[in-house]
Amino acid sequence: MSPEHFTPVPLDKAYRLLNHGPTVLVSARHEGEHNVMAAAWACALDFAPPKVTVVLDKATRTRVLVEGSGLLALQLPTAGQAAMTVALGTDSAMTMPDKLLRHQVALFEAPGFDLPLVEGCAAWLVCKLIPEPHNQQTYDLFIAEVVAAWADERVFRDGHWEFDSAPAELRTLHYVAGGQFFAIGESISVK
Repeated sequence: MSPEHFTPVPLDKAYRLLNHGPTVLVSARHEGEHNVMAAAWACALDFAPPKVTVVLDKATRTRVLVEGSGLLALQLPTAGQAAMTVALGTDSAMTMPDKLLRHQVALFEAPGFDLPLVEGCAAWLVCKLIPEPHNQQTYDLFIAEVVAAWADERVFRDGHWEFDSAPAELRTLHYVAGGQFFAIGESISVK
């Protein structure tokens, strides 16, 4: 069952979910195993079809699952999820297989996909891996096509972020270093 405020985003607007440079949570599932990790290096790559890039280190369990299944989800954690985001980026499923349970990460299924999504995020993008073995092995850089997207309608409506009118705890996170984030700030519109 999908959470409240989980609204489809047209794929031609999906790039806007990442355009402002947020930290993401990457989830994947393969052969019954699932995991979630935090990643600071993710961005929109193309409009039509929408594509994204994300760096997944060779030492991560999530990378193994992505390479096995060919699917991944990028989710935008909120200011209210900062501590969980640090924990998911610090603790590895390679050494702590129960990290999702330990950090009380609530998951739900992506509609139409065998893929876990993290509850409470501002947006979710389901992506199909575009295999680029050289980039993946040399640079840990993964390219994927966005095949489905959703957003919390309280912060993303009609193809635009609405942070100014949303609760502050729903603002997206932007990682600096050492466990420090900035939450997205006030809007400045130049027309």
